[in-house]
Amino acid sequence: MNLTVRILIGMAAGIAVGLALQAIAPADGSFLKIYVIDGLLDAGGGLFLKSLKIMVVPLVFVSLVCGASALGSGSDVGRIGAKTIGLYLMTTAIAVSLALMIALIVSPGEGANAIPSSDFVAKEAPPIKETLLNIVPDNPVAAMAEGNMLQIIVFALLLGIAIARAGTAGERVRAFFNDLSDVLMVLIGILIKLAPYGVFCLMSLLFVRVGWEQIGNLLQYFFSVVATLLLHAALVYSTLLVLLARVNPIVFFGKMREALLVAFSTSSSGATLPVTLRAVEHRLGVNNKVASFVVPLGATINMDGTAIMQGVATVFIAQFYGFDLSASQLLMVVLTATLASIGTAAVPGVGLIMLSMVLTEVGLPLEGVALILGVDRLLDMMRTAVNVSGDATVATVIARSEDLIDDEVLADPEAGALYNES
Repeated sequence: MNLTVRILIGMAAGIAVGLALQAIAPADGSFLKIYVIDGLLDAGGGLFLKSLKIMVVPLVFVSLVCGASALGSGSDVGRIGAKTIGLYLMTTAIAVSLALMIALIVSPGEGANAIPSSDFVAKEAPPIKETLLNIVPDNPVAAMAEGNMLQIIVFALLLGIAIARAGTAGERVRAFFNDLSDVLMVLIGILIKLAPYGVFCLMSLLFVRVGWEQIGNLLQYFFSVVATLLLHAALVYSTLLVLLARVNPIVFFGKMREALLVAFSTSSSGATLPVTLRAVEHRLGVNNKVASFVVPLGATINMDGTAIMQGVATVFIAQFYGFDLSASQLLMVVLTATLASIGTAAVPGVGLIMLSMVLTEVGLPLEGVALILGVDRLLDMMRTAVNVSGDATVATVIARSEDLIDDEVLADPEAGALYNES
Protein backbone atom coordinates (compact mmCIF):
# COMPACT_ATOMS: atom_id res chain seq x y z
CA MET A 1 0.00 0.00 0.00
CA ASN A 2 1.26 3.51 -0.82
CA LEU A 3 2.78 5.28 2.19
CA THR A 4 0.55 8.32 1.62
CA VAL A 5 -2.58 6.16 1.83
CA ARG A 6 -1.33 4.52 5.02
CA ILE A 7 -0.62 7.91 6.62
CA LEU A 8 -4.08 9.19 5.62
CA ILE A 9 -5.69 6.08 7.09
CA GLY A 10 -3.73 6.61 10.30
CA MET A 11 -4.76 10.26 10.38
CA ALA A 12 -8.46 9.53 9.80
CA ALA A 13 -8.47 6.73 12.37
CA GLY A 14 -6.71 8.98 14.88
CA ILE A 15 -9.26 11.75 14.43
CA ALA A 16 -12.12 9.28 14.87
CA VAL A 17 -10.60 7.74 18.00
CA GLY A 18 -9.79 11.16 19.45
CA LEU A 19 -13.32 12.48 18.93
CA ALA A 20 -14.77 9.27 20.39
CA LEU A 21 -12.59 9.57 23.49
CA GLN A 22 -13.51 13.24 23.86
CA ALA A 23 -17.22 12.35 23.64
CA ILE A 24 -16.78 9.75 26.37
CA ALA A 25 -14.83 12.35 28.43
CA PRO A 26 -12.92 9.86 30.59
CA ALA A 27 -12.29 10.91 34.20
CA ASP A 28 -8.77 11.68 35.41
CA GLY A 29 -8.40 8.41 37.28
CA SER A 30 -10.09 6.18 34.70
CA PHE A 31 -8.47 3.34 32.76
CA LEU A 32 -8.89 5.21 29.44
CA LYS A 33 -7.28 8.36 30.79
CA ILE A 34 -4.31 6.68 32.48
CA TYR A 35 -3.50 3.78 30.17
CA VAL A 36 -4.91 4.77 26.77
CA ILE A 37 -4.67 8.58 26.45
CA ASP A 38 -1.76 9.45 28.77
CA GLY A 39 -0.20 6.02 28.33
CA LEU A 40 -0.43 4.30 24.95
CA LEU A 41 -1.29 7.28 22.71
CA ASP A 42 1.05 9.75 24.41
CA ALA A 43 3.93 7.23 24.36
CA GLY A 44 3.28 6.29 20.73
CA GLY A 45 3.24 9.89 19.54
CA GLY A 46 6.31 10.73 21.63
CA LEU A 47 8.29 7.79 20.26
CA PHE A 48 7.45 8.77 16.68
CA LEU A 49 8.59 12.37 17.24
CA LYS A 50 11.79 11.19 18.93
CA SER A 51 12.51 8.77 16.07
CA LEU A 52 12.43 11.74 13.69
CA LYS A 53 14.24 14.20 15.94
CA ILE A 54 17.07 11.73 16.53
CA MET A 55 17.97 12.29 12.88
CA VAL A 56 17.80 16.09 12.79
CA VAL A 57 21.18 17.14 14.21
CA PRO A 58 23.31 14.52 12.40
CA LEU A 59 21.34 15.03 9.19
CA VAL A 60 21.68 18.83 9.22
CA PHE A 61 25.39 18.63 10.01
CA VAL A 62 26.25 15.91 7.49
CA SER A 63 24.01 17.35 4.75
CA LEU A 64 25.41 20.86 5.02
CA VAL A 65 29.00 19.60 5.11
CA CYS A 66 28.29 17.55 1.95
CA GLY A 67 26.53 20.45 0.28
CA ALA A 68 29.12 23.11 1.10
CA SER A 69 32.06 20.85 0.18
CA ALA A 70 30.41 19.77 -3.09
CA LEU A 71 29.80 23.37 -4.12
CA GLY A 72 33.53 23.85 -4.17
CA SER A 73 34.83 27.37 -3.86
CA GLY A 74 33.60 29.90 -1.34
CA SER A 75 32.14 31.98 -4.18
CA ASP A 76 29.75 29.15 -5.14
CA VAL A 77 28.61 28.79 -1.54
CA GLY A 78 28.21 32.55 -1.26
CA ARG A 79 26.20 32.79 -4.49
CA ILE A 80 23.81 29.97 -3.67
CA GLY A 81 23.59 31.07 -0.03
CA ALA A 82 22.69 34.62 -1.05
CA LYS A 83 20.00 33.41 -3.46
CA THR A 84 18.62 31.00 -0.86
CA ILE A 85 18.42 33.50 2.00
CA GLY A 86 17.08 36.19 -0.34
CA LEU A 87 14.25 33.92 -1.54
CA TYR A 88 13.39 32.79 1.98
CA LEU A 89 13.20 36.36 3.28
CA MET A 90 11.21 37.48 0.23
CA THR A 91 8.57 34.75 0.60
CA THR A 92 8.31 35.44 4.36
CA ALA A 93 7.80 39.16 3.76
CA ILE A 94 5.12 38.38 1.14
CA ALA A 95 3.47 35.95 3.57
CA VAL A 96 3.12 38.41 6.45
CA SER A 97 2.04 41.21 4.08
CA LEU A 98 -0.67 38.97 2.60
CA ALA A 99 -1.78 38.03 6.12
CA LEU A 100 -2.08 41.67 7.20
CA MET A 101 -4.07 42.53 4.08
CA ILE A 102 -6.56 39.68 4.56
CA ALA A 103 -6.87 40.32 8.29
CA LEU A 104 -7.61 44.02 7.74
CA ILE A 105 -10.30 43.09 5.22
CA VAL A 106 -11.92 40.35 7.34
CA SER A 107 -11.44 42.12 10.73
CA PRO A 108 -11.41 38.88 12.79
CA GLY A 109 -11.06 40.70 16.14
CA GLU A 110 -14.24 42.73 15.93
CA GLY A 111 -16.91 41.15 18.10
CA ALA A 112 -14.70 38.28 19.25
CA ASN A 113 -15.57 36.95 22.68
CA ALA A 114 -12.52 34.83 23.45
CA ILE A 115 -11.46 34.69 27.09
CA PRO A 116 -7.71 34.99 27.78
CA SER A 117 -6.06 32.08 29.58
CA SER A 118 -4.88 33.21 33.00
CA ASP A 119 -1.91 30.84 33.18
CA PHE A 120 -0.11 32.08 30.04
CA VAL A 121 3.17 33.94 30.56
CA ALA A 122 4.74 35.47 27.46
CA LYS A 123 8.43 34.73 27.00
CA GLU A 124 10.68 37.73 26.57
CA ALA A 125 12.50 37.75 23.25
CA PRO A 126 16.32 37.93 23.38
CA PRO A 127 17.92 41.19 22.17
CA ILE A 128 19.16 41.35 18.56
CA LYS A 129 22.82 41.62 19.66
CA GLU A 130 22.55 38.38 21.65
CA THR A 131 20.86 36.62 18.74
CA LEU A 132 23.68 37.65 16.38
CA LEU A 133 26.42 36.61 18.82
CA ASN A 134 24.74 33.24 19.40
CA ILE A 135 24.96 32.37 15.70
CA VAL A 136 28.67 31.55 16.04
CA PRO A 137 29.33 28.58 18.38
CA ASP A 138 31.85 28.66 21.23
CA ASN A 139 31.84 24.88 21.17
CA PRO A 140 30.41 23.07 18.12
CA VAL A 141 30.08 19.80 20.07
CA ALA A 142 28.00 21.59 22.73
CA ALA A 143 25.90 23.18 19.97
CA MET A 144 25.10 19.71 18.60
CA ALA A 145 24.31 18.38 22.06
CA GLU A 146 21.93 21.29 22.71
CA GLY A 147 20.42 21.20 19.21
CA ASN A 148 21.31 24.83 18.44
CA MET A 149 20.58 24.71 14.72
CA LEU A 150 22.03 28.09 13.69
CA GLN A 151 25.34 27.30 15.34
CA ILE A 152 25.40 23.84 13.75
CA ILE A 153 24.73 25.40 10.35
CA VAL A 154 27.57 27.91 10.69
CA PHE A 155 30.08 25.26 11.77
CA ALA A 156 28.97 22.81 9.06
CA LEU A 157 29.29 25.47 6.34
CA LEU A 158 32.78 26.47 7.50
CA LEU A 159 33.88 22.83 7.66
CA GLY A 160 32.41 22.13 4.21
CA ILE A 161 34.24 25.08 2.66
CA ALA A 162 37.49 23.96 4.33
CA ILE A 163 37.03 20.42 2.96
CA ALA A 164 36.53 21.83 -0.55
CA ARG A 165 39.84 23.71 -0.29
CA ALA A 166 41.89 20.96 1.37
CA GLY A 167 42.89 19.08 -1.76
CA THR A 168 43.47 15.32 -1.46
CA ALA A 169 42.80 15.23 2.27
CA GLY A 170 39.54 17.08 1.66
CA GLU A 171 38.50 14.56 -0.99
CA ARG A 172 38.92 11.70 1.48
CA VAL A 173 36.92 13.49 4.17
CA ARG A 174 34.19 14.43 1.67
CA ALA A 175 33.90 10.80 0.52
CA PHE A 176 33.36 9.79 4.15
CA PHE A 177 30.61 12.37 4.65
CA ASN A 178 28.95 11.38 1.36
CA ASP A 179 28.88 7.73 2.46
CA LEU A 180 27.52 8.77 5.86
CA SER A 181 24.79 10.80 4.12
CA ASP A 182 23.75 7.73 2.09
CA VAL A 183 23.53 5.66 5.27
CA LEU A 184 21.40 8.32 6.97
CA MET A 185 19.03 8.32 3.99
CA VAL A 186 18.53 4.56 4.35
CA LEU A 187 17.82 5.04 8.06
CA ILE A 188 15.27 7.75 7.21
CA GLY A 189 13.51 5.33 4.87
CA ILE A 190 13.24 2.83 7.72
CA LEU A 191 11.90 5.38 10.20
CA ILE A 192 9.35 6.83 7.76
CA LYS A 193 7.55 3.48 7.78
CA LEU A 194 6.56 4.24 11.38
CA ALA A 195 4.71 7.36 10.22
CA PRO A 196 1.15 5.90 9.97
CA TYR A 197 1.29 4.67 13.58
CA GLY A 198 2.85 7.87 14.91
CA VAL A 199 0.34 10.00 13.03
CA PHE A 200 -2.53 7.93 14.48
CA CYS A 201 -1.30 8.57 18.05
CA LEU A 202 -0.65 12.29 17.49
CA MET A 203 -4.02 12.94 15.86
CA SER A 204 -5.85 10.97 18.56
CA LEU A 205 -4.20 13.06 21.28
CA LEU A 206 -4.95 16.33 19.49
CA PHE A 207 -8.65 15.64 19.03
CA VAL A 208 -9.04 14.39 22.59
CA ARG A 209 -7.72 17.71 23.88
CA VAL A 210 -9.02 20.26 21.31
CA GLY A 211 -11.55 22.71 22.70
CA TRP A 212 -14.47 23.13 20.32
CA GLU A 213 -15.92 26.04 22.33
CA GLN A 214 -12.69 27.99 21.88
CA ILE A 215 -12.70 27.26 18.16
CA GLY A 216 -16.24 28.64 17.95
CA ASN A 217 -15.17 31.84 19.72
CA LEU A 218 -12.21 32.26 17.37
CA LEU A 219 -13.89 31.11 14.17
CA GLN A 220 -13.11 34.26 12.13
CA TYR A 221 -9.48 34.28 13.26
CA PHE A 222 -9.11 30.55 12.58
CA PHE A 223 -10.46 30.68 9.04
CA SER A 224 -8.58 33.91 8.24
CA VAL A 225 -5.30 32.14 9.01
CA VAL A 226 -6.32 28.98 7.14
CA ALA A 227 -7.41 30.95 4.06
CA THR A 228 -4.17 32.93 4.01
CA LEU A 229 -2.06 29.79 4.37
CA LEU A 230 -3.84 28.12 1.46
CA LEU A 231 -3.65 31.27 -0.67
CA HIS A 232 0.07 31.69 -0.02
CA ALA A 233 0.83 28.07 -0.92
CA ALA A 234 -1.43 28.06 -3.98
CA LEU A 235 -0.51 31.50 -5.31
CA VAL A 236 3.02 32.45 -4.22
CA TYR A 237 4.68 29.03 -4.31
CA SER A 238 2.93 28.00 -7.50
CA THR A 239 4.02 31.23 -9.20
CA LEU A 240 7.65 30.67 -8.18
CA LEU A 241 7.50 27.07 -9.36
CA VAL A 242 6.02 27.94 -12.75
CA LEU A 243 8.06 31.07 -13.53
CA LEU A 244 11.43 30.29 -11.96
CA ALA A 245 11.61 26.50 -11.63
CA ARG A 246 9.49 25.52 -14.66
CA VAL A 247 7.78 22.86 -12.57
CA ASN A 248 4.08 21.95 -12.56
CA PRO A 249 2.74 22.83 -9.08
CA ILE A 250 0.38 19.82 -9.14
CA VAL A 251 3.34 17.49 -9.73
CA PHE A 252 5.34 19.30 -7.05
CA PHE A 253 2.71 19.04 -4.31
CA GLY A 254 1.93 15.46 -5.30
CA LYS A 255 5.58 14.51 -4.86
CA MET A 256 5.75 16.32 -1.50
CA ARG A 257 2.61 14.75 -0.03
CA GLU A 258 4.32 12.41 2.47
CA ALA A 259 6.48 15.22 3.84
CA LEU A 260 3.47 17.55 4.10
CA LEU A 261 1.42 14.94 5.97
CA VAL A 262 4.27 14.34 8.43
CA ALA A 263 4.70 18.10 8.87
CA PHE A 264 0.96 18.48 9.48
CA SER A 265 0.99 15.72 12.09
CA THR A 266 4.15 16.70 13.98
CA SER A 267 3.84 20.53 13.81
CA SER A 268 7.63 20.71 13.53
CA SER A 269 9.54 21.46 10.34
CA GLY A 270 12.68 20.41 12.23
CA ALA A 271 11.29 16.96 13.00
CA THR A 272 10.02 16.69 9.41
CA LEU A 273 13.44 17.63 7.98
CA PRO A 274 14.57 14.03 7.28
CA VAL A 275 11.38 13.35 5.31
CA THR A 276 11.55 16.71 3.52
CA LEU A 277 15.16 16.23 2.46
CA ARG A 278 14.48 12.76 1.14
CA ALA A 279 11.44 13.94 -0.84
CA VAL A 280 13.25 16.94 -2.35
CA GLU A 281 16.23 14.86 -3.43
CA HIS A 282 14.67 11.54 -4.43
CA ARG A 283 11.14 12.62 -5.46
CA LEU A 284 11.73 16.05 -7.01
CA GLY A 285 15.16 15.29 -8.44
CA VAL A 286 16.99 18.19 -6.78
CA ASN A 287 20.73 17.51 -6.77
CA ASN A 288 22.23 16.69 -3.39
CA LYS A 289 24.55 19.71 -3.69
CA VAL A 290 21.54 22.02 -3.52
CA ALA A 291 19.13 19.92 -1.45
CA SER A 292 21.61 19.27 1.36
CA PHE A 293 22.37 23.00 1.55
CA VAL A 294 19.00 24.70 1.01
CA VAL A 295 16.57 22.40 2.87
CA PRO A 296 18.32 22.29 6.29
CA LEU A 297 18.82 26.06 6.07
CA GLY A 298 15.13 26.52 5.29
CA ALA A 299 14.03 24.34 8.20
CA THR A 300 15.80 26.85 10.45
CA ILE A 301 15.15 30.26 8.90
CA ASN A 302 12.07 29.85 6.67
CA MET A 303 8.84 30.45 8.60
CA ASP A 304 6.25 31.61 6.04
CA GLY A 305 3.37 29.84 7.77
CA THR A 306 4.37 31.22 11.14
CA ALA A 307 4.68 34.73 9.69
CA ILE A 308 1.12 34.44 8.35
CA MET A 309 -0.15 33.53 11.79
CA GLN A 310 1.67 36.52 13.29
CA GLY A 311 0.19 38.93 10.78
CA VAL A 312 -3.40 37.79 11.31
CA ALA A 313 -2.94 37.42 15.08
CA THR A 314 -1.49 40.93 15.44
CA VAL A 315 -4.50 42.48 13.71
CA PHE A 316 -6.87 40.23 15.68
CA ILE A 317 -5.33 41.20 19.03
CA ALA A 318 -5.23 44.89 18.12
CA GLN A 319 -8.93 44.86 17.18
CA PHE A 320 -9.85 42.84 20.27
CA TYR A 321 -8.26 45.44 22.56
CA GLY A 322 -9.49 48.39 20.47
CA PHE A 323 -6.13 49.50 19.07
CA ASP A 324 -5.77 51.02 15.59
CA LEU A 325 -2.52 50.02 13.90
CA SER A 326 -0.84 52.79 11.90
CA ALA A 327 0.91 52.26 8.58
CA SER A 328 4.31 52.45 10.29
CA GLN A 329 3.23 49.81 12.82
CA LEU A 330 2.03 47.51 10.05
CA LEU A 331 5.40 47.93 8.33
CA MET A 332 7.11 47.12 11.63
CA VAL A 333 5.07 43.90 11.83
CA VAL A 334 6.35 42.90 8.38
CA LEU A 335 9.98 43.67 9.23
CA THR A 336 9.92 42.08 12.69
CA ALA A 337 8.14 38.90 11.58
CA THR A 338 10.50 38.51 8.60
CA LEU A 339 13.70 39.01 10.58
CA ALA A 340 12.48 37.03 13.60
CA SER A 341 12.05 33.96 11.40
CA ILE A 342 15.85 33.69 11.07
CA GLY A 343 16.58 33.18 14.73
CA THR A 344 13.77 30.88 15.86
CA ALA A 345 13.85 27.12 16.28
CA ALA A 346 11.81 24.77 14.07
CA VAL A 347 9.80 23.26 16.92
CA PRO A 348 6.08 23.15 17.81
CA GLY A 349 4.73 26.36 19.36
CA VAL A 350 7.63 28.61 18.37
CA GLY A 351 5.15 30.91 16.61
CA LEU A 352 3.86 32.12 19.98
CA ILE A 353 7.36 33.24 20.99
CA MET A 354 7.78 35.06 17.67
CA LEU A 355 4.36 36.64 18.11
CA SER A 356 5.44 38.02 21.49
CA MET A 357 8.34 39.77 19.74
CA VAL A 358 6.01 41.29 17.15
CA LEU A 359 3.50 42.51 19.74
CA THR A 360 6.29 44.13 21.77
CA GLU A 361 7.53 46.02 18.71
CA VAL A 362 4.10 47.54 17.94
CA GLY A 363 3.13 48.21 21.56
CA LEU A 364 0.32 45.66 21.94
CA PRO A 365 -0.26 43.82 25.25
CA LEU A 366 1.56 40.48 25.44
CA GLU A 367 -1.47 39.04 27.23
CA GLY A 368 -3.14 39.03 23.83
CA VAL A 369 -1.18 35.89 22.92
CA ALA A 370 -3.42 34.00 25.34
CA LEU A 371 -6.44 34.86 23.18
CA ILE A 372 -5.38 32.48 20.42
CA LEU A 373 -4.04 29.58 22.48
CA GLY A 374 -7.23 27.56 22.09
CA VAL A 375 -6.78 27.03 18.35
CA ASP A 376 -3.03 27.50 17.96
CA ARG A 377 -2.24 23.78 18.01
CA LEU A 378 -4.49 23.14 15.01
CA LEU A 379 -3.10 26.13 13.13
CA ASP A 380 0.46 25.13 14.03
CA MET A 381 -0.06 21.92 12.07
CA MET A 382 -1.20 23.79 8.97
CA ARG A 383 1.48 26.48 9.05
CA THR A 384 4.20 23.83 9.47
CA ALA A 385 3.02 22.20 6.25
CA VAL A 386 3.30 25.60 4.54
CA ASN A 387 6.82 26.08 5.96
CA VAL A 388 7.89 22.71 4.55
CA SER A 389 6.31 23.55 1.17
CA GLY A 390 8.35 26.76 1.15
CA ASP A 391 11.59 24.89 1.89
CA ALA A 392 10.99 22.51 -1.01
CA THR A 393 9.89 25.31 -3.35
CA VAL A 394 13.03 27.36 -2.78
CA ALA A 395 15.23 24.26 -3.13
CA THR A 396 13.58 23.49 -6.48
CA VAL A 397 13.96 27.09 -7.71
CA ILE A 398 17.64 27.24 -6.69
CA ALA A 399 18.32 23.86 -8.31
CA ARG A 400 16.79 25.05 -11.58
CA SER A 401 18.81 28.28 -11.51
CA GLU A 402 22.00 26.22 -11.06
CA ASP A 403 20.93 23.55 -13.60
CA LEU A 404 21.11 20.95 -10.83
CA ILE A 405 17.70 19.27 -11.13
CA ASP A 406 17.03 15.87 -12.70
CA ASP A 407 13.96 16.27 -14.94
CA GLU A 408 13.65 12.51 -15.44
CA VAL A 409 13.24 11.97 -11.69
CA LEU A 410 10.83 14.90 -11.51
CA ALA A 411 8.71 13.47 -14.35
CA ASP A 412 8.66 9.93 -12.92
CA PRO A 413 5.65 9.59 -10.58
CA GLU A 414 7.18 6.52 -8.93
CA ALA A 415 10.66 7.98 -8.33
CA GLY A 416 11.64 7.70 -4.67
CA ALA A 417 8.21 6.38 -3.63
CA LEU A 418 8.01 4.19 -0.54
CA TYR A 419 5.67 1.21 -0.53
CA ASN A 420 4.84 -1.36 2.09
CA GLU A 421 7.16 -4.34 1.91
CA SER A 422 5.42 -7.66 1.37
